[in-house]
Amino acid sequence: PVSLLPPLGEGWDGGPPPHATSTMQNQATDAARANARTLRREMTEAERRLWSRLRGEQLGVKFRRQHPLGPYIADFACLTPKLIVELDGSQHAQQQAYNRERDAFFCAQGFVVLRFASNEPFINLDGVLQVIANRIGALAVHACPHPSLPPEGEGAKYPRASS
Repeated sequence: PVSLLPPLGEGWDGGPPPHATSTMQNQATDAARANARTLRREMTEAERRLWSRLRGEQLGVKFRRQHPLGPYIADFACLTPKLIVELDGSQHAQQQAYNRERDAFFCAQGFVVLRFASNEPFINLDGVLQVIANRIGALAVHACPHPSLPPEGEGAKYPRASS
């Protein structure tokens, strides 16, 4: 019998399988995926409070909680537009270098990162949601042209000859 599949462990061109050489930087690592599952089960009260108002597209976009991106986990990630919301507890003060590294990674993937103190969902939840909604609106405006405008085509480049 003739097999149309490449030999086991080889890609179509004889190289490694596509997943082994993926150029997607934001592809989650196995460790990040496993850790994200644990963090979703063990969310802080502040995360639960904010998640209750982000879930179900209440702000018009889909958020994911404890979402792995590369080796890191974002508290809340919106993939379209690319926005990450982080709640910083007291431990983040000691992790400033790590946070800068994470933020640089997220920004390199095209994400905007918003950070709030972990007590903000308790003392000013509506204010936090307003900042998030404003940023979503700003990102959406810059992300795509107005859908009702026709794309520039050949007719726009070459005006019609008058008959």
